[in-house]
Amino acid sequence: MWNWLISSLAVGATIFLYDGNPIYPDPIKMFELMEKHKISIFGTSAAYIHYLMGLDAKPAAKYDLSALREISQTASTLSPEGFEYVYREIKKDLYFNSISGGTDINGCFAGAIPILTVYSGELQGRALAMKVESYDENGDIVKNDQAELVCEAPAPSMPIYFWDDDDNMTKYKAAYFDFFKDKSKNVWRHGDYIVIHSDTGGITFWGRSDAVLKPSGVRIGTAEIYNVIEQLPEISDSLVIGQKWEGDLRIVMFVLLNEGYELTDKLKAKIRQTLREKTSPRHVPKLIFETPPDGIPYTFSNKKVEIAVTKIIHGMSVANRGALRNPESLDFYEKIKQELSKK
Repeated sequence: MWNWLISSLAVGATIFLYDGNPIYPDPIKMFELMEKHKISIFGTSAAYIHYLMGLDAKPAAKYDLSALREISQTASTLSPEGFEYVYREIKKDLYFNSISGGTDINGCFAGAIPILTVYSGELQGRALAMKVESYDENGDIVKNDQAELVCEAPAPSMPIYFWDDDDNMTKYKAAYFDFFKDKSKNVWRHGDYIVIHSDTGGITFWGRSDAVLKPSGVRIGTAEIYNVIEQLPEISDSLVIGQKWEGDLRIVMFVLLNEGYELTDKLKAKIRQTLREKTSPRHVPKLIFETPPDGIPYTFSNKKVEIAVTKIIHGMSVANRGALRNPESLDFYEKIKQELSKK
């Protein structure tokens, strides 16, 4: 986001940054600032929008948002209901811009196309100069089904090597280009699970493909679970992983609760019932745990880190803790892994 801010300054915009808890002392404090300072573009996260939606907050009913022209959302995946909430309760005549890219490419694979329609749950299309497709496990292009995001051609802002890499290529190729190598495909595989819709041209993101859950062989994107659970008023944040168990894989959920709530058997039942009704029985977690404050690990670009937790639960080490915004969050999972091995 630093690059976005610097680019904005370069075209003469004024940047307004808020340092602190966006929901303190009032969950819609941000909109008070928008009214006061006549902010025209608001950058936010799916977690914040889902939180407001869970509270049934109505910013438009309380504040004058006439200056607001656009909301840009990134980091985690926003549910279709989140899109609809923005237009229903924040502003009906703004441009909602959901984007997805990567720090490593210093850009976006998909995002805003202002001349096209915004569809709930979809990024509008491929970013300029990004030859994005979705590949199945055989390396074939698929539409209207969940598959791996790939980029089939060089992009202007992609890195060309890693520092301290052997001959500047070994680790680089292993990180991005080896996944479909056995299918004779020399493409950038980013590690996101997506659906490219043939009718709209839009793209739905379902989370990290290396974190895809496969209970009984059924593929489930973690965002399918987050988009439902994080709309509950009791839930501030959540993380799900797949744990190898008795020859299969079971879903384990960790939840961060909003102030004033406890993880009772009644709340666990509500979580499971909500997932069963809004997704499927396959999405229902076998185990649910409460995390301490700041107990969900995130990267510096505000993406959840399921893989680190999965490794810890399975007794593996996490090498690059310095890439996490809150590496101390992993201590909780180190402590709980013994309990998980017995349940």
